[in-house]
Amino acid sequence: MTQLLNAKELKETASIVDLLARLGFEPVKKYGKEHMYRSMLRDGDSTPSFSVDDKLGAWYDHGNGKGGNIIDFGIAFWPTLNFNEVVEKIQRSCNVPTPSPKIQRPRLPVKARNYIIEQLKPIGTHPAITNYLQSRAIFDMAKTKLKEVYYHVKDEKGSIKQFFAAGWQNEAGSWEVRNKYFKGCLGNKAISFIAGDQKRVAVFEGFTNYLSWLKENPDNGNSVIVMNTLSLLNDGINKALQYSHIDLYLDRDNAGFLATKQFIATLPYATDKSILYEKFNDYNDMLVAATKKPGDKGIVKERSR
Repeated sequence: MTQLLNAKELKETASIVDLLARLGFEPVKKYGKEHMYRSMLRDGDSTPSFSVDDKLGAWYDHGNGKGGNIIDFGIAFWPTLNFNEVVEKIQRSCNVPTPSPKIQRPRLPVKARNYIIEQLKPIGTHPAITNYLQSRAIFDMAKTKLKEVYYHVKDEKGSIKQFFAAGWQNEAGSWEVRNKYFKGCLGNKAISFIAGDQKRVAVFEGFTNYLSWLKENPDNGNSVIVMNTLSLLNDGINKALQYSHIDLYLDRDNAGFLATKQFIATLPYATDKSILYEKFNDYNDMLVAATKKPGDKGIVKERSR
């Protein structure tokens, strides 16, 4: 009997495009990283409507509104097989090697953090932070949701530099920090979650977009997920699983579009709300443009340190 990979190992190892090729299906069209097929899950698909983004490991059938990862495809393609049989079928079809016994490696020493948080203060204390938040048109919302974070960083030579920024706390207890010239995280990256309505959730990429939405929807009682980085997209999806109504407010750039597509592929009932700011990159850009006076300079984008 074939030794099976677990679901996570299989999703990380096997390719949907490779599996489809081994099953005799080739893409009709390609748009960058997106492969379009005539659906093999439905009859009579004359116009290619089965989309695969192999880098994300996701597929979506526009004809029936269903999608997911490679295992979800196997379950749909071989409906008479149970879960383990589907995993084995994919593993055999893609000629994925069986897992080898894991060798315990000695742990490497953990690099000590090079920053120290000195103090937290209420928003409105430092004029530079106030000016930055006002330039993003979210100062009034930030006063109840953010803190001013004062910290220092020690470089490899032992020199210490002082910094301050607006801070937003994530689920790991770490601080996502922003100022006019910099964005980063002090500690471990994690999503942020605000509990609200038990059935409805709004999902954002970063806290500036969340606060922009909140400014325009102050009485909205939805639960909120802020991913803080698209690398935590799967964490955001897993958190959203418990909700029956999901609104997505992600960026309207390539990375944001792909993330929205993967979110909807996994949870097809999620709704892309970015059409609300279709002429802008994100919700905050729209808000800033709406509040900007004639003669104001453009938005200064933050850079990561």
